[in-house]
Amino acid sequence: MTTLTLERVLPAPLETVFDFVTREQNLLKWWGPEGLHVPEGDLDFTRVGPWYSVMKNAEGKTYKVSGEVTQVAAPNLVAFTWGWHDETDRRGHESRVTIELEADGSDRTRMTLRHEGLADEESRDNHEMGWTSSLRKLETAFT
Repeated sequence: MTTLTLERVLPAPLETVFDFVTREQNLLKWWGPEGLHVPEGDLDFTRVGPWYSVMKNAEGKTYKVSGEVTQVAAPNLVAFTWGWHDETDRRGHESRVTIELEADGSDRTRMTLRHEGLADEESRDNHEMGWTSSLRKLETAFT
């Protein structure tokens, strides 16, 4: 198993960033790599419980991922499990995502995203591309 860690400093206060990583209306602004949108899902990370999203690209190909929100500690942390679904909607290997937030002055927030338990280096590299693209969308949401 392998781990991916990404860090960003976002130009917004801690509470604002926490709302963007936990509330569905804000998650929909940045969830999924560039070029994908989320036509279906339950992205409520404000509470412990199940979540899922279906992402769709311009050609109509869909990608489903789901899990359980396992921990919420406002305004500093949200953790959830992560598993991709195959074409028959069978959920595959489960990994874990933790997003930690820390104030960096009054108007900036340091985000650390850790994705643990990835199956192998190829999976880590694929998730790095996806998360990096998604985080670019998040960064532009504050500008």
